[in-house]
Amino acid sequence: MLTALLRLFALRPILAGSLVGIPILTLIMLGLATALFLKLLLFVVLPITLGLWLLRKVRRAGWNDEETPKVQTL
Repeated sequence: MLTALLRLFALRPILAGSLVGIPILTLIMLGLATALFLKLLLFVVLPITLGLWLLRKVRRAGWNDEETPKVQTL
């Protein structure tokens, strides 16, 4: 199989380069897309989610205090 691949490189270098190059470029692009997705998740989505969660916890903690007067509306 190795000799067949070497013959392919010798006889048709453009075709052989495209056969070897396209999977490598695909793997590189997939790796870059994965890294970009993980950075977006880590630095954008996670802080916003944590901030909203903390904000809701603080607001709910204020409602559960016994000392705060509760206003009843009709």
